[in-house]
Amino acid sequence: MGVSIFGLAWRSLMNRKVSAFLTIFAIALSVALFLGVEKARNAAKDGFDNTISGTELIVGAPSGQINLLLYSVFRLGNATAEISWPTYEAIAARNDVAWAVPISLGDNHRGYRVLGTTQSYFEHYKYGQRQSLAFAEGEMFDDLFDAVIGSEVAKQLGYEVETPLIITHGLGAGGLTDHDNRPFRVVGVLRPTGTPVDQTIHVSLEAITAIHVGWETGARNPLADNIPEETIRGFNLTPRTVTAVFIGLKNRATVLRTRRDLNTNMTEPLLAIIPGQALAELWQVMSTAERVLLAVSAFVIAVGLVSILTSILTSLNERRREMSILRATGARPSHIMTLLIAEAAVLGFMGAVLGAILIQIIFAVAAPILSAQYGVALMGTGPGLVDAYTIGAVTLAALFLGIWPAITALRRSLADGLTVKV
Repeated sequence: MGVSIFGLAWRSLMNRKVSAFLTIFAIALSVALFLGVEKARNAAKDGFDNTISGTELIVGAPSGQINLLLYSVFRLGNATAEISWPTYEAIAARNDVAWAVPISLGDNHRGYRVLGTTQSYFEHYKYGQRQSLAFAEGEMFDDLFDAVIGSEVAKQLGYEVETPLIITHGLGAGGLTDHDNRPFRVVGVLRPTGTPVDQTIHVSLEAITAIHVGWETGARNPLADNIPEETIRGFNLTPRTVTAVFIGLKNRATVLRTRRDLNTNMTEPLLAIIPGQALAELWQVMSTAERVLLAVSAFVIAVGLVSILTSILTSLNERRREMSILRATGARPSHIMTLLIAEAAVLGFMGAVLGAILIQIIFAVAAPILSAQYGVALMGTGPGLVDAYTIGAVTLAALFLGIWPAITALRRSLADGLTVKV
């Protein structure tokens, strides 16, 4: 034959453009769903795993290690209780502790969480492969009402060094609960990290205490608004409690013993967690849902592949004359079979490739939105071996599915003459 089998298959598909396109599109959607679930699952794990590194323990009030990890590191949820300042000082003074960074959460600015901490936070907090926080502009806070903002805060709100900002009490919307009598100014903007740090506003622990003077009952006392700033600065602004403490050890080999000592602390109930173990527990909790999603997406691919079979089988009756002409012009039975198998393979291959391209477009659009919303970057979503394996598997499956209509067409072509029997 003068034309290759795949060339002939392509021309045949072009004669049925609408049905071929719909079949390809069905395959593309199913492949995009499967790759989307797989890539999002792995990317989320990588993003979460890279959020904090170099911290051996996180200590907070007993609330479950997943909950402690989520609110202290990922700013998701809230602490059910806090730990006292004397307890923090006792933890920091332990012989096996190299450094201890306290954090205090609870307020926000236009939806972005405010984190009270010390200057040592910028020295000891690590992310990714033990990467340190770095400043895009400005420097760390020094004055009582200085603030250091993450890159996403600066980008979304258009803030830069010297921009004033007002912190809102709690996590509600601004208004009557604004700490507008104690305004802050931006003194530093951090470089992007792909972690919740990008969406965080960092202030000193003393500043957290200062803005809550007059809020001891949980509501604003208007009389406190008249207290001069200089008088506030003269108060003892040491916090009474902190939300959690990040700990680095002098010897990592002592992590289990230190955790046991803290968890059995007799003076105040504490929960010490190892971030890696807490993440492993989180993924274990989610593993059932992951398997269900993968099973559903694989089933959708199977449905998409069946659409190839349906498309070719439903067209066979219309193509009986075509098959008879091919046989009359010298096409052997193997050519007829190969033609229909090639058509199925082409449909599967094109649908799988289109699906792989489609999911890349979706991630390109969605990744910045997810990073801005949740502060966890989707890592490793680019084309990779998973895409190649999926395309190959779908093409191979389509090829095998094409055997059925190929055998059916062969039988009909052998029985038919040039005139179609109705």
